[in-house]
Amino acid sequence: MYILGISAYYHDSAAALIDQGVCVAAAQEERFTRIKNDKVFPHHAIRYCLLEAGIKLSDLSAIVFYDKPFLKFERLLETYYHTAPSGWRSFLNAMPVWSKEKLFFKNLLKRSLKKIDYSPFKHVPLLFPEHHLSHAASAFYPSSFKQAAILTIDGVGEWATASICLGSDSGIKVLKELHFPHSIGLLYSAFTRFLGFRVNHGEYKLMGLAPYGHKASKQVEHFKNIIKDKLLTIYADGSVFMHQAYFNYRSGKSMISNKKWTILFGFKQRNASELIEQCHANLALAIQEITEEIILKLVKTATRLSESRNLCMAGGVALNCVANGKILKSGLIDQLYVQAAAGDAGGALGAALAGYHIYFNQARLATKPLNQVYLGPEYDNHSIRETLMQSGLVFQYLNQDDLYKKSAEILADKKVLAWFQGRMEWGPRALGNRSILADARHPAMAQHINQNVKFRESFRPFAPAILLQQVNQYFDLQQASPYMNIVAGLKENKRNILPGDFQDLPLKNRLNFDKCEISAAVHVDFSARIQTVSAQDNPRFYQLLLRFFELTQCPVLMNTSFNVKQKPIVNTPQDAIDVFKSTGIDYLVLGNYFVTKALH
Repeated sequence: MYILGISAYYHDSAAALIDQGVCVAAAQEERFTRIKNDKVFPHHAIRYCLLEAGIKLSDLSAIVFYDKPFLKFERLLETYYHTAPSGWRSFLNAMPVWSKEKLFFKNLLKRSLKKIDYSPFKHVPLLFPEHHLSHAASAFYPSSFKQAAILTIDGVGEWATASICLGSDSGIKVLKELHFPHSIGLLYSAFTRFLGFRVNHGEYKLMGLAPYGHKASKQVEHFKNIIKDKLLTIYADGSVFMHQAYFNYRSGKSMISNKKWTILFGFKQRNASELIEQCHANLALAIQEITEEIILKLVKTATRLSESRNLCMAGGVALNCVANGKILKSGLIDQLYVQAAAGDAGGALGAALAGYHIYFNQARLATKPLNQVYLGPEYDNHSIRETLMQSGLVFQYLNQDDLYKKSAEILADKKVLAWFQGRMEWGPRALGNRSILADARHPAMAQHINQNVKFRESFRPFAPAILLQQVNQYFDLQQASPYMNIVAGLKENKRNILPGDFQDLPLKNRLNFDKCEISAAVHVDFSARIQTVSAQDNPRFYQLLLRFFELTQCPVLMNTSFNVKQKPIVNTPQDAIDVFKSTGIDYLVLGNYFVTKALH
């Protein structure tokens, strides 16, 4: 029983294919089109999924879209009615698209699919679960829990902006919902915009900027008081009421009222090209801490309503890995599961799983539907060699043992290595198959990669990829984190003593400070977005880490996605070669080929 799940038209379009309840292929459209967070119909991703399984559309048991277009249209009409006339221009722009295409969504979907495969699929049902049900299914069904609370939080689906559900072997039951226009995701995105980052693209930058805020400063506390007094009311159960006089997203004009926010916070909206000042970092910290406060209240409510201390999370806000770490430390739950592609891309997987378990009433399997997250395209050594022959690069074939040995040695020699292996990862993180790696023991390595490899903001942190058996020696983390979606603190005995005036140093002076043994992979506040690596999760990456550990006695490598600013993670060998040639990466490994830019 093959079921295809699709997410599209908002951001992070994707496709996922399950067979008998197990995911066999999944990918985001951006990896093929090379447009970051691409929202178009995922023609390439669907074509890949079908090709991977060796099937046609006519072989499918169902095609499932990740939300209900008619319900979303109802919300848009009602919102425009209540905000008229301020949303008139947005209404005029939106209605032609809806009247010509989206109101006849099944026809639009069929026309798009026919461009991929002309085989007759009229007998294949088209299903439309609600957006937050797709998120909930993507979180619960891949987990190992027999029963769990499910918390989904994002900007907005149809009406719901957050939901609490109970997941069990008998299905998913909605217990409580928060509805538009009150939204934790939209609140966080509003601050993303005010601080100069792109909405639906730059929220992780806001999260990365927050640790540079002065935690004990009066300004952070002042900002938090303003947010709570003027922008929203937070209730004991975690629900929020957002005071719409300060927001413009209902009318579609912008996220916020710039003039009112400038008066509130004492500085104007930052442009993307402007320098980041301490006030920006302090405001980022303020909204991050308030977001964490809201999420913890929601978690408490979710465990109470569900009577379960297992928690599954999905939705864009579930990618706030700092908040996830706080949940684990709170004592409110016993175990946390966050699906690797927790955002809208993961809705494609959730839609397929909802179709399988709810529409077809199929029981949960003993085998998890997401056994691993390496679900994208793979390229064998033959095709890699053919691409390399046209590249003008110097390369040599190495057996596996020699490849690990040489790679570990050049990493230990302070070189930057791009590592391209096996099937592409599912989700927004590079987890060792499309990664840029470096030795985390050198503090300046982080700034070098940000400036000369990634070409991005200097404050952006990197992740430590660490051998699973060593994680408790370095971090306060009591469970595995294979998908890089939990932040935890470095253990006290691994930290260097900071000078008393450290928080008062300029941001650039704090960037390269020698904080600990693995400074380049630990953020300014001693936190880290951890990837635990085991032989079961990723055998090749594990062997590289193990060889590096044997050579250096350090079980950590600095890991970042194999891409540059504003571009998706690489997919093909040609993508990898293009990034390698145009950046300060020293060496490239493609399959079994060790690649250099010139003879050494």
